[in-house]
Order: sequence, then structure tokens, then C-alpha cells
Amino acid sequence: MLMLKCPYCGVMADETELSAGGEAHLKRFGPQSSAEDFEGYLFARENPKGVHVERWRHVNGCGKWFHAARCTLTLEVFGTYSAQVTAPPQDIRDAIRAKHPDWRWRDMA
Repeated sequence: MLMLKCPYCGVMADETELSAGGEAHLKRFGPQSSAEDFEGYLFARENPKGVHVERWRHVNGCGKWFHAARCTLTLEVFGTYSAQVTAPPQDIRDAIRAKHPDWRWRDMA
């Protein structure tokens, strides 16, 4: 069973108390965007075997959205953090790279 710690209320919650919200850190496109950009935002998602950053909501708790970095193969959780940041915190990226040296955050050069 997947267990995630809510970064807001500090509760360690199992997946039955949470709601998955899909891939995190997507660039959202508004009404002035091209049809291709909007289509990509709506339908194009990564679904990797391995490390993935996702949105989760603590439905049966504080109700807030947060992000979680985890491995989809092993369910290992590298950390959770606020949904208001634009990238995984450095300590989470370091924890991921310690076990998956080839992993690169998409915004990294």
C-alpha cells in the first residue's frame, strides 16, 4: 500500500485517504494558446516506469493538494512537498539521484 506524508498537516496517509491528480508541474495553457498547446496540456502525459512526480490531494484530511516524488516500479517515496513550488526541492532530487543516478529533472540543464 502506498503511504504518503501530507506536507501541510503532517499526517502519514495511505492511498485510501488520498486522491491522485496525475502528473505534477505541468505548464497550463489558457484561452489564447494554440490548439496544439492546449491539446498537449489536456492529453499528453508522462507515464514512466521509474521515478515520477505526481499531484495528490489529502481528501480525508486537510483537503490540500501536494506533490509526491516516487518510483512507479517499487512504490518507494522520495518525499512530498507543497504544490505551490515549481520544482522538487533539492533534498528530494538528491535522494532520487542517490538511487537513480541517471534521473534528470526536466528543467535541469
